[in-house]
Amino acid sequence: MTDLSEQRLRDAADALARAERTATPIAPLSERWPELTAEGAYAIQQHNIQRRVEAGAEVRGHKVGLSSRAMQEMMGIEEPDYGHLLDDMFVFEGESIALEELCTPRVEIEVAFVLGQPLPGRSCLVADVLRATEFVLPAIEVIDSRIQDWKIGLTDTIADNASSCRAVLGGNPVRLQELDDLRGIDARLTISGVEAARGSSSAVLGNPATAVAWLARKLSGFGVSLEAGHVILPGSCTAAFSVNPGANVRADFDGLGPVEVHFE
Repeated sequence: MTDLSEQRLRDAADALARAERTATPIAPLSERWPELTAEGAYAIQQHNIQRRVEAGAEVRGHKVGLSSRAMQEMMGIEEPDYGHLLDDMFVFEGESIALEELCTPRVEIEVAFVLGQPLPGRSCLVADVLRATEFVLPAIEVIDSRIQDWKIGLTDTIADNASSCRAVLGGNPVRLQELDDLRGIDARLTISGVEAARGSSSAVLGNPATAVAWLARKLSGFGVSLEAGHVILPGSCTAAFSVNPGANVRADFDGLGPVEVHFE
């Protein structure tokens, strides 16, 4: 049982879909429907994902949000959330992202996992993730909130597909065996030539593979599995930063190399 009627869930999904389509953010769902819970918010997310899949989009992976302990404590939660990555969210290096198509985007830098094998569901362990990962890549995730001024509670961001927007993958695949330590990959975020932040893969639950294992377990409760070829974004190594037109965003990861994208 969900906390809102089916019609209200559809109304919320419609409002978020319209906000994304028109790049016009809406008031927080958590204010309009304070009784909305995480279960209902995931139902809203799934409604919009199914609508896009029926229109021709393809699910190519998932993302984990709120994966840092600091963010969880700030939001008053005990676990991350997740969203879907569709094929039309991916941007190639060398292409530009048009800010006019988005609401209030921010950039994060992440170690992306590309699976070579499916992952088990509710029994998934870090060892399963390490065994199933084909390679990792440097990545820039562009997050965007269809909620006004990023005034989001947990249910807002879950319903809004965990603030998913765009993803840029670097072109240098690295197998896990080639890394000194997956848990200690240092990373630097540069915006238009100015260093904005430094971080480490350890910021993601201490080990980004832990976030991937959590995701596999969480999705199993919804009858969804992580398949070979799926791209998984486990969470950011740094805080998220806003971008302006003309910005060039670059992430440099020790052992993985760079990835960059331009905004116009």
